[in-house]
Amino acid sequence: MPYPIQHTALRIRTVPFVIAALSLAAAAACGGASTPAPAKTVAPDVWAVVDGREITRGEVEKIYRGTVQPNGTPLEEEIVGVKLSIIDELVTQDILHAKARAAGLEATQAEVDKAFTERQGGATTEAFQKELSDRDLTADDVKRGLLRELSVQKLMERDVNGKIAVSDQEVADFYNQNRPQFNIAETQYRIAQIVITPQRDPQLRNRQNNDASTPAEARQKVQMLAERLKGGTEFGTLAMDYSEDPQTVGNGGDLGFVPASALKQVPPQLRDAVLKMQPGNVNTISMGDNFTILLLAGREEAGQRELNSPGVRDNIRSTLTQRKQVVLRTAYVTAARDEATVVNHLARQVVAAQGKLPSLTPTAPGK
Repeated sequence: MPYPIQHTALRIRTVPFVIAALSLAAAAACGGASTPAPAKTVAPDVWAVVDGREITRGEVEKIYRGTVQPNGTPLEEEIVGVKLSIIDELVTQDILHAKARAAGLEATQAEVDKAFTERQGGATTEAFQKELSDRDLTADDVKRGLLRELSVQKLMERDVNGKIAVSDQEVADFYNQNRPQFNIAETQYRIAQIVITPQRDPQLRNRQNNDASTPAEARQKVQMLAERLKGGTEFGTLAMDYSEDPQTVGNGGDLGFVPASALKQVPPQLRDAVLKMQPGNVNTISMGDNFTILLLAGREEAGQRELNSPGVRDNIRSTLTQRKQVVLRTAYVTAARDEATVVNHLARQVVAAQGKLPSLTPTAPGK
């Protein structure tokens, strides 16, 4: 729906796939928080310890190499900041994965294998293996990351999403308090897109790390995506996996609702295609060697929407549900971290250095 409800976007406080896929799960069995020995010595390559489970420099370096663009020369302070952030995310993921395992919610091998196949998408085995190799990854690395990711999803579904309820009265109250927001001034179009270009973009990071580099590759990619769409693959999934638009790839290509006045500002080929499409239609527009696959997800005419208008109740309920999930998820993760024993050795080194940063020369790939 196009109603401009202001709300916080739902963000799961777990490690994104690019980190989840890159992280190497510790082999230690899950257990409750324990008090570490006061003077316990750890190996130099151990950068954090979570309830006795180690997070190594090699894990962090592997993630760093896979997520940071090799453009220019970053300042040492920037490198340290990114690596500290990676450790923090890995700590949270490790804690939640341990809770999922203890609760009997760890993903099965069949679930991991299915997710791995879906992550491979339409790429051939050889092409997918090359992508992994280029990112200093193996199939086992990805599967270990998926095991954590899926396990945490199960935990969040049970302990967060499953606890949320929004009453009809809450929906009605929200509508009455925000009635002007449901008065649509002009026709609006809900549009999503998948962009394919014949040039590589060093800033691009779709989930498949897939970026056409020649006109021929761009045409082949468009054809592959068209077949996947005909086969029933969701548009948003393909956008996150393959779109080459850095601005929309993260949210499945969704541009939101575009008012008719703004639609006049886009290239004529795109504007005319949208105006001729019916909700649910997909159309591929070529402009030279560039391609845009458009989905018209919905269209709303101008006017006041009442609470009983189609989609209004569902839209409000979804918004309120997301708000509650954000609060409960944040509290849940914070409480879980409070229950754990965490020692961040890299952070301690940075503090002890008093401005002179510790040596963080990256380890060689595979280390």
